[in-house]
Formats: sequence, structure tokens, C-alpha cells
Amino acid sequence: MKILDEIDDRFLKASECAQEVSKMLEATRLHYHSNFADNQGYVDHSARVMRVITWNKSLRGISNGEGGKDDQESEDHETHATVLDKLLAWEKKLYDEVKQGELMKIEYQKKVSLLNRHKKRGASAETVEKTKAAVSHLHTRYIVDMQSMDSTVSEVNRLRDDQLYPRLVSLVEGMAKMWTNMCIHHDTQLKIVGELKSLEISSSLKETTKQHHHQTRQFCTVLEEWHVQFDRLVTHQKQYISSLNSWLKLNLIPIESSLREKVSSPPRPQRPPIQALLHSWHDRLEKLPDEVAKSAISSFAAVIKTILLHQEEEMKLKEKCEETRREFIKKKQGFEEWYQKHLQKRGPTEEAEGGEDGTTNTSRDHVSERRIAVETLKKRLEDEEEAHQRHCVQVREKSLNSLKIRLPEIFRALSDYAHACADSYEKLRIISQAQKATVSS
Repeated sequence: MKILDEIDDRFLKASECAQEVSKMLEATRLHYHSNFADNQGYVDHSARVMRVITWNKSLRGISNGEGGKDDQESEDHETHATVLDKLLAWEKKLYDEVKQGELMKIEYQKKVSLLNRHKKRGASAETVEKTKAAVSHLHTRYIVDMQSMDSTVSEVNRLRDDQLYPRLVSLVEGMAKMWTNMCIHHDTQLKIVGELKSLEISSSLKETTKQHHHQTRQFCTVLEEWHVQFDRLVTHQKQYISSLNSWLKLNLIPIESSLREKVSSPPRPQRPPIQALLHSWHDRLEKLPDEVAKSAISSFAAVIKTILLHQEEEMKLKEKCEETRREFIKKKQGFEEWYQKHLQKRGPTEEAEGGEDGTTNTSRDHVSERRIAVETLKKRLEDEEEAHQRHCVQVREKSLNSLKIRLPEIFRALSDYAHACADSYEKLRIISQAQKATVSS
């Protein structure tokens, strides 16, 4: 039990290592995504963001009703989630502008075609001039809309480089620190379980109690939940970084148009710092030995399930023994009571001397039959008790041997995974530091 307590203590310390990252990701808060927020008191962050970004520039310095700045204005206190929400709001705005621009371009092209037809067919000067004015008006509107769209693109890129990227760098640094500390605790656990090799079963018989069985069942449930949560951790990490990579690919595609020759578009960096970080992050997550760790947890859970089945079989044997014991006690008491009455009825002298008549022989046969039935039941009880005791020893031996083999396997897998994560995030941290140094120089 001391060994298991030490292992449990290391799990608690390992969980404390994740507090900084959990705080960074607001893991303990309930998140209501702005896409699905309703009117039941939940804040629609995108609506608030759009309310701020569509204000006139001259209003940005005006404080809110409480005498302070709007909380959306203070970018220093933005969280990872709110930065993503702001990006979503601007991306929605960009989508609407691109869609509107495409519709206007189609309308413009139709007017140009109409103007060409008028010229070709020799339409009146008034008709041609009227169509030219419409074309010029649409072209001007299109240029203005494209300039607005370029401003939106610039803001998306600013959020990407000045807000999202620094928070991803902070997340990398937090993960590097977390996994480095995790390595220490999982390595210690691996060393602790090595002490199980010298552990032997005591000669004293110990049965599986209901409490022990209940704790084993709880342990099995915890292991299954651990496997589920570990799988979610791995899956969600990969999905998030994969989603960011997919978004970045689209983000880096320039918005082309045949009408943009007169529009002064903002320069688009070909390789923003976030690109190298996300590409490397994605590749390193794919190379982590998570399947080995998941398999180790799953295998250990299966071992505990097997132990649970052995315990249930042992408890059934004990219950069977108890039923047989109750039956034996009842039958023995019944026989003794009957035999006493039988002696009183026939008399002890007559029973002792016996006789040659058929009545006496029948009586003796009847007594023998009852005595044999009791002795047979007693023998069955002894056999069942022996089988139960033998099974108790087998359950303890199988349980201990399974723990001796499987515990080192699972903690070796966890230790290897922790070291792989620590190494990956340390290299990602070096990449981000190198990019920072390049930008500074």
C-alpha cells in the first residue's frame, strides 16, 4: 500500500504541473462559443468585437459608462480564447466583404458588357454616357469596398501576428515546462514500481472483502476514464494545431481580382513567424508515441478487469461455502435433534443391544442414512472451503504478478511519452526564440 500511495502522490504532483497551462487555456471555465451563444445571459463575444471595430476612429478614446476602457480594448489582457473569437469576428467580416465584392464585380462586368454592346450597335450618345456613368460608379464603389476589405485583411494579419502568435509561443513555453516536470514525476513512479519485484505474498490467508472488491471496481473505472481523457488530450491537441494550419493556408492565399490594379493592397508577408511554428508543431505531434501510451493504459485496465473477475469468482466461491455451511449446520442440528428423539423413543439400551428383528435393522439403516447424509454434506463443505482458500491464494498471486509486470510497462510508456513531449516542446520553444531573435535583428 505504501508503494501505491507514493504513486498516487506523484500523480497529484504531476497534475499540479499543468495548472499554468490550464489557467492559460481557461480549462476550468465553461466556454460558450460566440457562434452558438443565445440570449440567456451569455455574452456574444463576436458581436461585442464587431461593435468595437466598427466604431469611428475618433470614438476609440471615449471611456465606457463605468469610467474605464472597454474590456475589448485592452489587448494586454486578452486570453487565448478571446483572441480566437476576435479572429473569428474579423474573418466573418472579411467573408461578407469578399462575398459582396464578388457580387459587385459580376454586376460591374455586366455593365461593361452592356456598354460594349451599346458602342458596337451604335446606341445614342445619351445611352452610352449613362451606361459609362453606371460603370464608373460601380468601379468606384468596388475600389472603396476592396480598400475596406484590405483593411480587414490587415487587421486579421495583425491579430494573427501580434496576438495569436505570442499566445501560441506562451503556450509552447508553458507546455515545455509542464512536460519537463511531468518527466520527473513519471520517472519517479517508474522507479517506485520497480520495488514491486521484491514484494512477496505473505503466508497468511487473506480473502477479498466487499470493500476491496469495490475499490478494485472503482480503480478499473478510473483507468477506463484515464484512457478516455488521455485519448481526448492527444486528439484535441492534434485537431487544434491541424485546424490552425488549415486556417493559415487559407489566410496566406491572396485575394485576387482583375479590378485591383487601382487598389493599393497591403503587403502580405510570405512566411509569417506563426507558419514555421505551426508546421513544426503539427509534425512533432504526429511523431509522439501516444499510441504506445494509450495501449499501455488500455492493457493495464484490461488486467485490472481480469483481476476483478477473479475476485468475483472468489467471492462466489465464498458465498457458496457459506450456503453449504448453513445447510450443513441446519442438517446437523436436525439430525442431532431427531437422533435424540429416536433414542428416547427406542431407549438407549435397546439401541445399544440391537436385535435381530427387521424393525431394529430398519431403524439402524435409517440412522445410518441420515448420518451419511450429514457426513457427505460435511465433506462437501470441506472441499468447497479448500477450493475457496486455494482460489484466494491464486487471486493474490495473479494480482501481484500482474502488477509486477504491467505497472512498470505503463509507467515506462508514460515516462517515454512525457520525455518525447518535453523534447518536442523544447525544440518548438527554440524555434520561437530563434524567430524572435531574427525579427529583433
